[in-house]
Amino acid sequence: MTDDAKDSLREAALHYHKYPKPGKLEIRATKPLATGRDLARAYSPGVAEACIEIKNDPDTARDYTSRGNLVAVVTNGTAVLGLGNIGALASKPVMEGKAVLFKKFANIDCFDIELNEPDPEKLADIVCALEPTFGAINLEDIKAPDCFIVEKICRERMNIPVFHDDQHGTAIVVGAAATNALRIAGKKFEDIKIVSTGGGAAGIACLNMLLKLGVKRENVYLCDIEGLVYAGREKDMTPQKAEYAQGATAKTLDDVIADADLFLGLSGPGVLKPEMVAKMAERPIIFALANPNPEIDPEAARAVNPDAIIATGRSDFPNQVNNVLCFPFIFRGALDVGATEINDEMKIACVEGIAALARATTSAEAAAAYQGEKLTFGADYLIPKPFDPRLMGVVASAVAGAAIETGVATRPVDDMKAYKAALDGSVFKSAMIMRPVFEAARTVTRQIVFAEGEDERVLRASQAIMEETTDTPILIGRPEVIAARCERAGLKIRPGVDFSIVNPQDDPRYRDYWGTYHDLMARRGVTPDLAKAVMRTNSTAIAAVMVHRGEADSMICGTFGQYLWHLNYVSQVLGTDGYHPIAGLSLMILEDGPLFIADTQVHPEPTPAQIAETVIGAARHVRRFGVDPKIALCSHSQFGNLESDSGRRMRAAMEILDSAPRDFAYEGEMHVDAALDVELRNRVFPAAHLPGAANTLVFANTDAASGVRNILKMKGGGLEVGPILMGMGNRCHIVTPSITARGLLNMSAIAGTPVAHYG
Repeated sequence: MTDDAKDSLREAALHYHKYPKPGKLEIRATKPLATGRDLARAYSPGVAEACIEIKNDPDTARDYTSRGNLVAVVTNGTAVLGLGNIGALASKPVMEGKAVLFKKFANIDCFDIELNEPDPEKLADIVCALEPTFGAINLEDIKAPDCFIVEKICRERMNIPVFHDDQHGTAIVVGAAATNALRIAGKKFEDIKIVSTGGGAAGIACLNMLLKLGVKRENVYLCDIEGLVYAGREKDMTPQKAEYAQGATAKTLDDVIADADLFLGLSGPGVLKPEMVAKMAERPIIFALANPNPEIDPEAARAVNPDAIIATGRSDFPNQVNNVLCFPFIFRGALDVGATEINDEMKIACVEGIAALARATTSAEAAAAYQGEKLTFGADYLIPKPFDPRLMGVVASAVAGAAIETGVATRPVDDMKAYKAALDGSVFKSAMIMRPVFEAARTVTRQIVFAEGEDERVLRASQAIMEETTDTPILIGRPEVIAARCERAGLKIRPGVDFSIVNPQDDPRYRDYWGTYHDLMARRGVTPDLAKAVMRTNSTAIAAVMVHRGEADSMICGTFGQYLWHLNYVSQVLGTDGYHPIAGLSLMILEDGPLFIADTQVHPEPTPAQIAETVIGAARHVRRFGVDPKIALCSHSQFGNLESDSGRRMRAAMEILDSAPRDFAYEGEMHVDAALDVELRNRVFPAAHLPGAANTLVFANTDAASGVRNILKMKGGGLEVGPILMGMGNRCHIVTPSITARGLLNMSAIAGTPVAHYG
């Protein structure tokens, strides 16, 4: 890196920490504090009730305070990664960063605590005194051997998990990477020779973990700056190093590296020389984890042995050994079951969960976060990426299960499957509300044709469909392009084996397809030649013809192009089967629950009859998600106070709805705030027939509906499911170009449920 680049990075980092407000953390209230009544409950006198409950039963602290989801990151700043003993105050940005990672990856609240206390026993006394405040303790950046003393005292005296991440977090991720590296190399833990450099907290913990995974102690050679650790050595020794003493004579790293299967480096740059790599065993595994500069440059190692399997601590090389793969999720699982400690079984469960996840198909979200990288299990992909959202469900549930099995959980989870689903739901915001849809979809098997089958999002969704549902995807596209993109994306599915393809350029059904299209469109100006051209070039029309002919049960299109363009061809073909599009219904998943919005796509200025039809269709579809529909007809007019066009159309739609009994709640016309705020609605119109806040908003034009949808998506943190095309008998759904692979999976579940399943 050039000096200019270093200066630029330094300025950017300082700006990041300083603006728009100093630091990376703040505290926010989770309860309202807007009225005197709120104050009386939050503080005196109401707070006394919670205090009394906790005094009578200390376990209720989890129910009445944040303790059950609160972790302390504690350091004295004596061994800050890459910086050394910089002191407690200077370490604060690192600890704030650790707290941010807890929140980001596992939704765990965290306080960073920097203590000016170099004495390990006194430091342990302070940490132990914090037990009433926290649900768990994460020790961080404390020098060895002091860190061993602090952790030992705290674990013995405290009844909550105490975890030194520099030791055990690194050891867990190394264990996972080693598990998969040995699988690729065709070797076993019990057979390998390990040479390690370092001897600090992380190095010792990694060796301890490898022993638990099956490595034999006599096959481990530990070296440090003084050379091999051997029996009787006096200089720079600790009891932890002495556990790995080999022989009784001094030797160098070069002396012991011959035939080593695994080099584990947690020391400094340039320690492992290329000529040493040449002496290692066949298909050597090299974990050069010194930061920022590894023990050997990966390219230098591969120049000597191209078959070497290499991991580093850096993000710009494959296989970054990063503790963030572990610590948020091991704490998540431990906190959720009220574990009193984090034991070896929980750590090994974490190892196995991380390793297994790397061997599974890469998630679409991880692929999007790491564009340009091939995330396929192999020598360059031993462990998952930190932004793989599946880590939460897989690792935390494995840890929680191990805590329960070993008897350290004070609040065991009864239904582990439901617990994992809840964890997934906290990451995949759509997971929980989509559960009834997926459950209904699993009761039948349907064929779903994707018009844009070459799109990588479609390919990833197809993989997920076969893993999570009983449906069968059909893709429209060129087989060679689809096969190449599956390979590039690291997907297991293969065309012609796992799913079928319709190739517009060369498909044996081409004559049947253009003939069908021509029969349907002959009296609308479509000639045979035009029908042939459409069936060669228009994948949306091809998909619609397949559904019309019964070769697919439903179709999904729209990953590119304008919505109404797709709708035109869908309506041309499927309209002949008696279907007509009613409206587009978008489900917005917000922090405080779901909100449905219509019509976001179909009718720019719907008539009263179309509005009423939209309301009836929306009620039917809202129930698919296990939600009782409460529908508000929204306009600029509020209960007749304006003679606007939208108000008149909404009032006319209300008359249509009122003309027959309805099995759902609705009201209008009204403003959006009156729809969502019950107190406001009761003030302006006490006679309103809508219990509680509306969960479905129907607008008088698509401008308003689509605008609200996009504002919620872009500024309100909302996640969209949809749009659901109502009125087409679930035979077609048109998505928008911004949809994700996860969104396509959700839409396929909706498309995979026959109309009979939801009324």
